[in-house]
Amino acid sequence: MKGLLLDTHVWIWLMEGSVELSRKKQQMIDEAARHSIVGIAAISVWEMAMLVEKGRIKLEKPLLAWVQDSLALPGIELKPLTPEIAVESSQLPDGFHGDSADRLIVATARVHQLTLLTYDKKILRYAEEEYLSAIPI
Repeated sequence: MKGLLLDTHVWIWLMEGSVELSRKKQQMIDEAARHSIVGIAAISVWEMAMLVEKGRIKLEKPLLAWVQDSLALPGIELKPLTPEIAVESSQLPDGFHGDSADRLIVATARVHQLTLLTYDKKILRYAEEEYLSAIPI
């Protein structure tokens, strides 16, 4: 099985037990985690923090504890923002849209050769052009 990278919303749904994440996708993530190949892009931590700050999501525990607990789960790995990812994000083929966080998530998936699990329609259309491996949630 190819490794997975969870888009920010998928990471949140996974950790919060959201009904947005089907049992089939949950099982796919669990299987990948058993092989230690589920990544979270570093920019997703920032996105998560911004969602909490703006009041768009509420957590049962402090944000930093939530992030640390979720990243401590077996098989979950934070993918740091490296120079290679930063450069890749600025040079994505075929004019990928301008959202910086999405660009960094896509670049993280491309650099690490992971399949991105996402609900984002723009990212999924980009994957249809074969610039990225992605699975709709």
